[in-house]
Amino acid sequence: MEKEIVLQSDITCPHCGHQKEETMPTDACQFFYQCEQCQKVLKPLDGDCCVYCSYGTVACPPIQEGGKSSCCA
Repeated sequence: MEKEIVLQSDITCPHCGHQKEETMPTDACQFFYQCEQCQKVLKPLDGDCCVYCSYGTVACPPIQEGGKSSCCA
């Protein structure tokens, strides 16, 4: 049985706490994300491949598929 990939993730800005549901890309990791409230540009934390793995409620699709993400390597 194939695992269902979740594409919606609530991303939370660590600077101002603003939260927004976003649709994650399926073909690449998203390295930058600009908060629409405080305008700060978020980057992944050390060891994470994208902003969704660092600040989202759901890991990015490549990670959900069961492995290390190679899309940013």
